[in-house]
Amino acid sequence: MILKKVSNVQEALEGITDNMTLMLGGFGLCGIPENAIAELVKLNVNGLTCISNNAGVDDFGLGLLLQKRQIKKMVSSYVGENDEFERQMLSGELEVELIPQGTLAERCRAAQSGFPAFYTPAGYGTEVAIGKETREFNGKMYVLEEAFKADFAFVKAWKGDEAGNLIFKGTARNFNPAMCGAAKITVAEVEELLPVGSLDPNQIHIPGIFVQRIFQGETYEKRIEQRTVRQRN
Repeated sequence: MILKKVSNVQEALEGITDNMTLMLGGFGLCGIPENAIAELVKLNVNGLTCISNNAGVDDFGLGLLLQKRQIKKMVSSYVGENDEFERQMLSGELEVELIPQGTLAERCRAAQSGFPAFYTPAGYGTEVAIGKETREFNGKMYVLEEAFKADFAFVKAWKGDEAGNLIFKGTARNFNPAMCGAAKITVAEVEELLPVGSLDPNQIHIPGIFVQRIFQGETYEKRIEQRTVRQRN
């Protein structure tokens, strides 16, 4: 059996250099690879292209990389709650490719499955389709979208074992499973890392074949973007 466990986040991120393309799981701040992002900040790598649903908030998640101008291009579905993301996009400091959320997920899954491209009706007749091949199927127009090509994918799971098998919890599942195996190297950080055989095979969401490195994260803040609570009567 091939074991994927590495001792820490520093070892997990070996090989990261400037100008790489990275996938980062999560939705908003839910299920983001907090430890990997913090280490990317410390490494001070620059010129990054980041594929992620959004870019966190100003002072957390990918927002930390934006603050230090480490990101050259964001490939996302929306700007979200990040004012700095919006400012850099509108000023032209940051290259941004905004794509439909379903297309973002499918471009990840296509890369994961080894498909070079796929047709989707999303975005036809809009700016999303400019410069892309279109084709009619059964009387409906579709846009050809290419699979992502990334150097590293960073995902966060609830539990994992030393062979790289992963279990996600609740809504933190989001984009994480689709990004596993969708890059040359997939790095998984988990809240609980267990010996091989500890996980129920019927509960595993992603098999270890899609993961190259796995480590146990040290701390997780799990911040909420907009916490709304009911007023007490």
